[in-house]
Amino acid sequence: MTRSIFDKFQYYANLREDVARLDANPFNVVVEQVLSETEAIVNGRRTILAGTNNYLGLTFDPRCIAAGRKALEEEGTGTTGSRMANGTYAGHLALERELAEFFGLPASIVFSTGYIANLGILSTIPGASDAILLDADSHASIYDGCRLGNAEVIRFRHNDPADLDKRLRRLGDKAESALVVVEGIYSMIGDQAPLQEIVEVKRRHGAYLMVDEAHSLGVLGERGRGLVEQAGVEEDVDFIVGTFSKSLGAIGGFCVSRWQELEHARYAMRPYIFTASSSPSIIASTRVALSILREQGPELRKRLWDNAHRLYQGLKAFGFRMGPESSPVVAVTLGRSKDSALKVWHDLLDKGVYVNLVMPPASPTTECLLRCSLSAAHSAAQIDAVVDAFGALSGRILEN
Repeated sequence: MTRSIFDKFQYYANLREDVARLDANPFNVVVEQVLSETEAIVNGRRTILAGTNNYLGLTFDPRCIAAGRKALEEEGTGTTGSRMANGTYAGHLALERELAEFFGLPASIVFSTGYIANLGILSTIPGASDAILLDADSHASIYDGCRLGNAEVIRFRHNDPADLDKRLRRLGDKAESALVVVEGIYSMIGDQAPLQEIVEVKRRHGAYLMVDEAHSLGVLGERGRGLVEQAGVEEDVDFIVGTFSKSLGAIGGFCVSRWQELEHARYAMRPYIFTASSSPSIIASTRVALSILREQGPELRKRLWDNAHRLYQGLKAFGFRMGPESSPVVAVTLGRSKDSALKVWHDLLDKGVYVNLVMPPASPTTECLLRCSLSAAHSAAQIDAVVDAFGALSGRILEN
């Protein structure tokens, strides 16, 4: 039989056939009309958006929209070039300065997406003679950044400082140039890295530490700097990577560092050098969102966490298998049956609730997840409606 270059995609072909039996595709939801930060028309129905990562609800903030509109009118729709060519505008440099000031660090680089930020840092900073030790549950962009570079890549068990310690010890003197990579809040079930313990291991071996705060920027810490701030280890973290597409309501990414030498690496990062820069309107709205985070962060975080606790406790009362702690990411674990998971997700959508369906290999285990991500903009009534929708399907979810 002739071998096809597409044979490797048979799993996904079968998955598409399963999905085709539904009225909606969980992996290609079409938002027909956006009504607000928390609602949209999906499949002709008014739907609560409970899976958008819009943690602080800033996507419709009039100040962000006004700044984006002004930049659009004054600077055009795009830069049509990379940062290394004609794609660095005054706004890009201003945002880098403001991010550095926000984190209290000397070095900052802005990227076109959070994904590209991880690709740029992880493919460039650790070289062929170095090692990267990454948490096994790290985001795909972290894995892809490691694959793009030449460093030795070693996984350690999720949130297991003892396993990290063992693997660093095996490296011997090489541990002194190793880069440990963890996340603030892990995106699938909302658990946090045991950062103080990881920092102790990092200190013991003299390694470097990078924390991806994509889901914890604006969510954790007294000033919203993330888990690094909340854990009190800011002086021990070498690189912080994050995104604008969650709490800041836009698109883009960044890396800040206590090492001024990060600026030298800018000129060697292929994902940075050969990618078009963010449009002026995105940069302008992100700058305003960052200023709102600085000024109104405590109020927004309180509303977000009130919603998170309300949803977590409401779902937990049904006996669902949940993540280990309350978080703005609230996930219900299902079984291994793709068909059952697809049907439950579809029935939630029929009840006017959109959540993320996560299936292997995207899920951290061999089981499927129904993943919610909350916003400060959700009302208590909306949270209760999400709980009620899950509750109406509790029998099937528990059997899954």
